[in-house]
Amino acid sequence: MPDSSYPAGTVRALLPTDLVTPATRAALEARLLAPPYEPQFFEPETYALLRAVAARLLPQPDRAAPIELAPAIDRRLLQGGSDGWRYDALPPDREAFRLGLGGIRQSARALFQQEFEALRPDDQDAVLRAVQAGTAPGEAWQAVPPARFFEELLAELTENYYAHPLAQEEIGYVGMADVPGWTRIGLNEREDREPESSSK
Repeated sequence: MPDSSYPAGTVRALLPTDLVTPATRAALEARLLAPPYEPQFFEPETYALLRAVAARLLPQPDRAAPIELAPAIDRRLLQGGSDGWRYDALPPDREAFRLGLGGIRQSARALFQQEFEALRPDDQDAVLRAVQAGTAPGEAWQAVPPARFFEELLAELTENYYAHPLAQEEIGYVGMADVPGWTRIGLNEREDREPESSSK
C-alpha cells in the first residue's frame, strides 16, 4: 500500500453529504462495511488460493485489516457476470478462473513441491512471475495461456482494490461526489470538495 499524501477520511467524510447520490453512497458503504465473506462459487481451498494470490499481487502490509479483493470475483462468477472484456484466447470466465487458479497450484507444486499458500513470499512471487512470463509449468496451462490469465486476474484485482473507499482515499479520488458536476476542468484546477495533497 503506498503512503497516502491525502487526508485520511476524505471519502468517508463525503459519503453522507448531498454531493453523493444515494445509489453510489449505498454501494460504497457496502464495500466499506462488508461483513466476513464465505465463498459461494469457488471451493474453500480454491478461494483460499485466490486470496493468497491477491495478497501477493496487491500487498497491503500497512493495513491492520486488508481490503478483501477475492469476494467480488467469487460473487461475479457465481452470478455469471462479466467484467466487460475477455481475451479470445481465454475460455469463458468461470472456466478460465478455475483452470488458471488450478494452474497456479500446479506450478507451485512443480517448482517448489508445496502448495502456493505454504510458500515463502519470495517463492510465491517466483510462481507468479513464471505465470506472468508464460513459462509456468503445469498441464492446466495447455488450456489457458498463463500470461493472459495473469493479466486478466491482475486487472480485476486492481479494479476491485480501487473500487473500495479506503483505496480511493489513498489517491485523493472523489469522483463519486458528482451530484453538482465538475466545472473546474482546467490544468491543476480543483473543485472545493477535492482534497489537496499534503506532499506539495
